[in-house]
Parts: sequence; structure tokens; C-alpha cells
Amino acid sequence: MTRQPELLFVDDERLLHNVFTRLFTRHGMRVTTCLNAVQALDLLKHHRFDLVVTDFMMPDMDGLELLAHIREAYPQTRVIMITAHGSLQHAVRTMKSGAIDYIPKPFSTTELLERVRACLQAPTPEAAPSTAAPRTPRPEYIGQHPSIEKLKAMLPRLAANDAPVFIQGESGTGKEILARLIHQMSPRAGGPFVAINCANLPHELVESHLFGHRKGAFTGAVDDMTGAFEQAQGGTLLLDEITEIALSVQAKLLRVLQEREYTKLGSATAQRADVRVIATSNRNLGEALSGGVFREDLYHRLSVFPLWVPPLRDRRSDIGVLARYFVGKYERLYGLPEKVLSGELLGYFEGHAWSGNVRSLENLVQRGVLLSADRPVIELYDVLNGFFSDAEPLTSDRISDVTLPASVQTIEDMERIMILRALAESNNNQQEASEKLGISSRTIRNKLRKYREEGLIT
Repeated sequence: MTRQPELLFVDDERLLHNVFTRLFTRHGMRVTTCLNAVQALDLLKHHRFDLVVTDFMMPDMDGLELLAHIREAYPQTRVIMITAHGSLQHAVRTMKSGAIDYIPKPFSTTELLERVRACLQAPTPEAAPSTAAPRTPRPEYIGQHPSIEKLKAMLPRLAANDAPVFIQGESGTGKEILARLIHQMSPRAGGPFVAINCANLPHELVESHLFGHRKGAFTGAVDDMTGAFEQAQGGTLLLDEITEIALSVQAKLLRVLQEREYTKLGSATAQRADVRVIATSNRNLGEALSGGVFREDLYHRLSVFPLWVPPLRDRRSDIGVLARYFVGKYERLYGLPEKVLSGELLGYFEGHAWSGNVRSLENLVQRGVLLSADRPVIELYDVLNGFFSDAEPLTSDRISDVTLPASVQTIEDMERIMILRALAESNNNQQEASEKLGISSRTIRNKLRKYREEGLIT
């Protein structure tokens, strides 16, 4: 019997996992999916894959860093890089780094299937000449505002012990970067750092992702699963957006924090949890506690060190510092010449409301770096290009006048159709649609906002 090719897809868009799995399983391939490079490295330790298909832009570690590790540790494994930010320089850099193929988004399912098949038939790559271990860069928290300087000054004392930390702040303020800094400055720096986005976990699989399960523990548990606490053993576990976890799971999490041990689903044996927990939330904690969405006892257990990260609009003196930092970051990433921000563009940045905070600023700087190409000055029109639609989030998340396309051209089309169809079938009930799709209602809200900005729905 012919052996089925083993594929590993690495992408932080959970909805695409179902698309990839259905597409390639239908064509006789075995598919494993994960959300980021850290999870991919753990899977590669325990399983041999013929091909890794990875997104470029990911949290924690980008696709090039993952590629470097694979070329060093698993030189016979082929790698395809997918990116939404295609450029000639980037493609050349990716291929020189050892990728067997490079696919810019958007792409059709037919194209992806053909490229994967071609890569599987290609000769296996030779081992990389360098024997140096890939370097994981230390995260930086950029800023000189007094509130940020005080926050950074506090980090060494927080890092020196194992007590939980609860980081609060709006989306895009850099809560995960702070968590990583605490880990890397701590005695646990030599251990793993595992980040779990609780908002993106399918409701029925939250316990499995946190604590793991044994084969046969429930319908669909065809193999043992290593949970986040086990993956983070000896290191740090980041529970991002922890207030999105169901109350029943919050109770079990509280017991783990109190007793320092957990039990896998389907097992009767407790395992020791040698893990430091850092939690984050962008919710109003007062409302979450008073509304019964988040357990008060769990909050107090987690918030031995409560931190608040200020929004970008409250630290405007850092906008120029951050913008120039991101210019340098994307110059290097895309192999472009040195650039500066025009005075007009910097003035726009400093006067903007920044509801999306630092993440939003970074996205606009990245756009400006790419669209300015080889020009040394990034102008306002590079960022506020009329082709794009940048809008503040709408107050309504109800869909109207939805027309589903007759045919699917790209992966993004398929993803959009699945979301809109689930909403139509649930009478625009986002919670019901999210449960049907196995994603969070927050993910649906973010997708709807994106579709409106792109003019795909009204």
C-alpha cells in the first residue's frame, strides 16, 4: 500500500485549518494543523512530515525563523512559504533560505493543490551548510513614555519569581510581548514559552488544549494529545484573552493553579504542573466580574501582579519612536533600502486616534514600507492609498444583503462563504454560528469588520 504524504500546515487563522484538512485529505494526504511556529516545532520533534506549509506572518516566531529551524534540524523536510505580503525581494530571500516554493496570497485551492503535489515530487532538500542553532530574537517593548518606562522598570522584579501575572489592556497594546519579556528575564528562560489564545479555542476542545487527553477519551479523540500545561512544563504558559474561557473550564483552571497539578481527559493520573502562568485580557474586568463572565476567585488567584498596558493614544510621545522602529523592522524584512517617514505622514500618525493601538500603527507602517518600494521617503499617500479602506469598527455586527458567490476562487473566498453561510443558517446569531464553525464569536466579529472594510458585505 502506498504511503500517504504527511503535511503540516502552520497558520494562525484557525478557520483555514478545516479548509486545508478537507482539501488535502480528499486527495489522499494526511494533514496536521497548528496555529504557530512554536506548536509546529513541538510537532516536528515527535513526528516526521514530508512537507510543511507555513504562513509567513505569525506571532511568536515568523515563517523565516521556522524555516531556518527546519533546515537545521530536519533538512529532509520540504517547506512552502505562504504570505499575504508578496514582493520580489521577499520571495528571493525565502527561496535562498531554503524554501522549496513561495506562494503569495490570494491563491486558489487548485493552485495550492498543484504546488503541494509538485513539491512532494521534487527531490528532498540538502542539509543546510550552517550548524549554528537558529536564534530566537529577544522581544522588545518599544517606548519612552513615563508609563512605559515604569512598566519596563518593574519587569525584572516580576520575572524573578513564579507568581502569576495578569496583564490587562486593549487589543494591540503589546500584552504578549510583555509576557515574553517576563519569561525571558526569568529563571525559566531556558524552558518553553507556550502561548494559547483562549478566544480562538473551539468551545468543546478548550480542556483538551489546556490539559491534554488520552486516546478514546471522547468521540474524535483518535490519538493522545499533549495539552498546553504539559507543553509548558518547566517554562511559562501565556493564557491570552483568558476571560473568553467558559466558566466550567475556569473552575478547573482554578484548581490547577491552587493544587499545581492537572489531569488529562480520559486519565485517572494527576500530573505535576511546573508552570508559571501569565494571563491577559482586553475586557473591562469590572464588568466581566460583575456580569458573572469571569470568576472572581480565579481573577484574584491570577492577579498577584496585575499590570495595565496603556493604549497608544495615552502615550502619544511614543508614536514617532514606534513608527521609526517598525520602518527599520520592515526594511530589513523585505530587503529594502533605508527609509524615513515624511513630516506629513508622521504628523498624521501623531494626530490619529489609534483604536487599534500599536498593532494598527505597525500595519500601516508595513504598508508604507512596501508601497514606497525603493523610494527613500514614505509619504502619506503610501499609507492612505485610495485603494484601501481603513475604517473604525462599526457599531453593528448584523449582516444585511449578503450574497454568496456562485463559485469559489480562493481560500479566502471559501473562508468567507463558510462564515456567511453559518450566520445565515443561524439567523445572524454569532454565538450559534461560532459554535457551528468551531471558532470564537470574536473571530467572526473581526472577520465581518474586515469584509465590510473591503466592501465584500454591507
